[in-house]
Amino acid sequence: MSTKRVLSGMQASGRLHLGNLLGALANWTRLQQEYDCYYFIADWHALSSSYQDTHEIQTFVQEIAIDWLCAGIDPDKATLFIQSRVPEHAELHLLLSMITPVPWLERNPTYKEKQQELAGRDLSTYGFLGYPVLQAADIVIYKAHFVPVGIDQLPHLELAREIVRRFNHLYGREVFVEPEALLSEAPKVPGTDGRKMSKSYDNCIYLSDDRETVRQKVRTMVTDPARVRREDPGDPEVCPVFDIHKILTPEAEREECAEGCRTAAIGCLDCKGVLLPHLEQTMEPFFEKRSELASRPKDALEVIEEGSKRARLVAKATMEEVREAMGM
Repeated sequence: MSTKRVLSGMQASGRLHLGNLLGALANWTRLQQEYDCYYFIADWHALSSSYQDTHEIQTFVQEIAIDWLCAGIDPDKATLFIQSRVPEHAELHLLLSMITPVPWLERNPTYKEKQQELAGRDLSTYGFLGYPVLQAADIVIYKAHFVPVGIDQLPHLELAREIVRRFNHLYGREVFVEPEALLSEAPKVPGTDGRKMSKSYDNCIYLSDDRETVRQKVRTMVTDPARVRREDPGDPEVCPVFDIHKILTPEAEREECAEGCRTAAIGCLDCKGVLLPHLEQTMEPFFEKRSELASRPKDALEVIEEGSKRARLVAKATMEEVREAMGM
């Protein structure tokens, strides 16, 4: 295993879904075989948009812990922890916020995008504006060499790199490592209504769904709107179901479905029927293990609590360096 360190996290703002599995967790399980991985549940980050209603955050922490274990994240190979169990994150966030220019935060491209996506919530708070500084603290406190991200997240990582350079320059010591991106092409995972799969849209196939619920959701997914009748030819490139085929279905079967769609040789239900076995195979670990782990949630939380203790030892050591560099 490489001595290089990888860090990534997931916000405790809802249950995990198929997009989280295909876009992140599948990659995390591969990375833990090669790197010293730190994966955390970001419960403080959830407050940046859910500060008015916090009663479910602890439930989501528990659910995420269970899903990680079902997905194959191994606590013997990676350090799994909860952000708020390592208060040094908050201390470093405070110190970094003192040196971070406000314009750096205002130019964050997702700042206005998130405000529009969550238009029903009051996000005119410092916590929402400044969450990239907390995100930077999350990364650099472990001196992570790599952060797995999609292209859309690169501006966040570049801000963390700028903060590292500014800190190291101001205090004359190379305390922090400039984290680099481990670029991964995030697959396009549409929800049941055709939009991006998102908890905000309530269009998700959740990792906690049972087999029959998954089947029912797939059967009712929207397809090419031009296929009004069974005999109408369709275009697989505009069909949300085919987007999932591209990720899960072997090429030969996928091309056969595409040709059948274009010629109206098969209907949308036939196409979904081809997809279902591949989707079920992907979700089999959750069908098999999740109900058992959910019946013993304390076991999953104990794993995360143990990981939090290990993570805090690393964070404490970094903060000693930070305070020394700053003369605090």
